[in-house]
Amino acid sequence: MARIKPQALLLQSKKKKGPSGVSVPTIIVYILIVAVMVFSLFSTYRYWSRRSTVQTQDGISNRKFIERKKSDIPNYALISTSKGQITVELYKDGSPDIVDEFIDFSQKGHFKGMQFTRVIKNFVIHGSKIESPEATEDWTSRGKQYSQLDTSLKHEAFMLGTSKAKHDGGRFDLFITTAPIPDLNDKINVFGRVIKGEDVVQEIEEVDTDDHYRPKTHVQINEVILKHKT
Repeated sequence: MARIKPQALLLQSKKKKGPSGVSVPTIIVYILIVAVMVFSLFSTYRYWSRRSTVQTQDGISNRKFIERKKSDIPNYALISTSKGQITVELYKDGSPDIVDEFIDFSQKGHFKGMQFTRVIKNFVIHGSKIESPEATEDWTSRGKQYSQLDTSLKHEAFMLGTSKAKHDGGRFDLFITTAPIPDLNDKINVFGRVIKGEDVVQEIEEVDTDDHYRPKTHVQINEVILKHKT
């Protein structure tokens, strides 16, 4: 076997291809791709971080607004009548919609001059600005039913309520019970209770009435004043 001369080996080694290097443009492209990916990730993180912060702040603001709005609702109503003053605690948690409606009517002066149009002993005194002749028979039957009411039946007296009929046409009537009424919730929406002035309610209850339970002398509400504290 013939020996290869050193000069020939040198020529052969020059002909062999070495490993190809990475070009500068390719490196620049890779750097740009990585930069875009990093920027995209940073932008996404920043967006969701801001959104979370805004939602949290909005939630806190809304909660504070609701709490503040709730605290702005009066707790009591001072009903001034021609017989004296009746103080009522409003059930703003138990009957918020009715209380809101009552407050709205009070602020508009709806109850000024309202007459107590029906007075039934051991039942209710009823204030209204609308006389309903068709309801006379119903009131008469109620009076007969409750005139001998068994007071052992448990439902508190001196509760404030309004009829369950829709309050359209600017109507909002008031009932104050004068005895325990077992089926009270079937007849009216209760939204408060008398805490002062029970004697005034009883004095109104004692006025003379005709055969249809209409007071022979006018008894009216002079005004309703809303209070946060008594």
